[in-house]
Amino acid sequence: MVEPWQLQEAKNKFSSLVERAQHDGPQVVTRHGKEVVVVLSADDYHKLTRPKKNLAKFMKKSALSGMDINISRDEKTPRDLGV
Repeated sequence: MVEPWQLQEAKNKFSSLVERAQHDGPQVVTRHGKEVVVVLSADDYHKLTRPKKNLAKFMKKSALSGMDINISRDEKTPRDLGV
């Protein structure tokens, strides 16, 4: 775990904080001993906020897309839900 930055230190050493976020991962900043923000690299931010992949689009692009595959479920026998 990365040692958190106190807010005053983060303000005084902002360039170091940014550098650490880019190379060592997200950096936690605290105020009065409580976590208040996390500074992360743009790459990490984009990974978190990029749109989720659409399953239907994925299936259409897959190697199996042109094949005639029966994907219907047999409704006769109920599934065991393990409850």
